[in-house]
Amino acid sequence: MTPLVLVAEDAFTAPGPSIFDFPPLYEGAPYWLTKPVIFAVVGALLVSALAWSAFANPKLVPRGMQNIGEMGYQFVRDQVARPFLGKDAERWMPLLLSLFFLILLWNFFGVIPLIQIPIASHIAFPIVFAATIYILKIYLGIKHQGFGGYFKNMMFPPGLPKAIYVLLAPIEFLSNLIIAPFTHAVRLFANMFAGHLILAFFSAVGFWFLFEKLTPLGSGLGVVGVVMTIAMTGFEMFIQFLQAFLFTLLAAMYIGGSLHADH
Repeated sequence: MTPLVLVAEDAFTAPGPSIFDFPPLYEGAPYWLTKPVIFAVVGALLVSALAWSAFANPKLVPRGMQNIGEMGYQFVRDQVARPFLGKDAERWMPLLLSLFFLILLWNFFGVIPLIQIPIASHIAFPIVFAATIYILKIYLGIKHQGFGGYFKNMMFPPGLPKAIYVLLAPIEFLSNLIIAPFTHAVRLFANMFAGHLILAFFSAVGFWFLFEKLTPLGSGLGVVGVVMTIAMTGFEMFIQFLQAFLFTLLAAMYIGGSLHADH
């Protein structure tokens, strides 16, 4: 016999992956025209507008947006570009700076009221970025090291006993050409997905037990939900910044490794 499980109709239901499903904006709209797509475009336009306001008419003594823009530029240059690209850092700064600030803004959309959706929690967006870096990485590697030289340097690092290459070469091939781009995309996606789900859970607990089903016992759980929502929002903003930083850092590392075989 199949056991019967009775669930109260008004029981609390935790939010699940369905909160990431967004229908088209209006009836008859293309299936891809959803809230995340619109705010992805909005984010790109905002980053472009901020960059224009900061650097379109630079002054000798920076003020306002130029001051903020230069601080962001120095951070990405010194912490991301120079450690992996060296003398080529300035050449790749437009890509890395744009990548960092766009991902950062997309992530912060997850904690902005009325938006509340981190764009990178939809796997398609990290995949596009990771695939772009992946293609660029292979192109630069072949261009600067030659076709054979690129794969030789990747799969057969010098200075090791030849017998080791039997095991090492396929591992390096899989790591660089399959695992690396996969983890590059999934790391950003998984952190944004999980973080937003946790925030949604604690927010739902606070709302449910303080407004929907207020009881002496439930009110305590509701307060815990509100406190945890506030605490996790702060923590999530740190993770959002960290993931934008790490994604850009790995992009710089992959580009640097293709430009210079010794990396």
